[in-house]
Amino acid sequence: MSADESISLEHVEREQSPEQSHEQKTSGKGSSHRAFVQTRKYLQTRIIGQNLLVDRLLIALLADGHLLVEGAPGLAKTTAIKELSSVLEGDFHRLQFTPDLLPGDLTGSDVYRPETGDFVFQKGPLFHNLILADEINRAPAKVQSALLEAMGEHQITVGSTTYALPRPFLVMATQNPIEQEGTYPLPEAQLDRFLMHIFIDYPDVQAENKILELARQQARYAYEDTYVPPFELSLAQVNEAQQEVLDMHMADAVQEYLVQLVLASRKPAAYDEKLARWINYGGSPRATISLDRCSRAHAWLNGRDYVSPEDVQAVAHDVLRHRILISYEAEADGITPDHVIQELIRQVPVS
Repeated sequence: MSADESISLEHVEREQSPEQSHEQKTSGKGSSHRAFVQTRKYLQTRIIGQNLLVDRLLIALLADGHLLVEGAPGLAKTTAIKELSSVLEGDFHRLQFTPDLLPGDLTGSDVYRPETGDFVFQKGPLFHNLILADEINRAPAKVQSALLEAMGEHQITVGSTTYALPRPFLVMATQNPIEQEGTYPLPEAQLDRFLMHIFIDYPDVQAENKILELARQQARYAYEDTYVPPFELSLAQVNEAQQEVLDMHMADAVQEYLVQLVLASRKPAAYDEKLARWINYGGSPRATISLDRCSRAHAWLNGRDYVSPEDVQAVAHDVLRHRILISYEAEADGITPDHVIQELIRQVPVS
């Protein structure tokens, strides 16, 4: 870190509210924070070697957003949200996306009742708190677009009637990067609806051994009563946590840094000619909002009462990698969106 950045960080710390020293001592003492910390610890014992996935799933829940997860088969993508649903008071539904899926299979439809002569709306799978959209890129665009209103507005429209979806509402969609045959790439408008896009990799040796032990243990009790988690994360606690995240203190300097980071992706020539060659399109205002929400949730989940530049940088890759479109020249040179984001972080000074 340069001397200028060090001075800037000291300036940010001094700019925190006068009550901050007291708040830091009492950080994380609320019941909702303790419940989320307990949930994270529990999920890390059930989803071994994928701490990033666990944290990002909880951040998406705290920030009231949606998560796109990309990784090879067998990396506990489906298991992660199923385990979260086992401790959450709300309900869960898994959707396997296939080429023959129809929009009505997600939203529901009006069903004719001959005994009454009326049409009655039959709710679809989207009327659940947690949704797993497994292999979302295997369904055609018309089905993918059926998620747009649900993800963006927390409602769906069938015919002339609009129906509100339950709160909280979280969609975790998965993609398999290995097979591309018979898939439909997600359009940019759909990608932008996801709060974060994360990549997960294979676990290390230690984690792999723990996975074996856990798998054996689960196999031994496969025919016994269903395992019940030792606690429950209530919807009231989730709502309280979401409000606390929104109330997190963010210094003006940190907010300015966050905004400049996104603006730099739109006007990269102001920072570096190389960046200007790499970037075709930068992040939209939705990217700024998402970066703000995720930074706040990251700080809150880690027990702080204020947002630091490190919180912004910690989530920047996951928030921006699907929102920054790189040029063909950059692709030809082997440059990825992650390279571009890292360069943006390096170039944009902390205010």
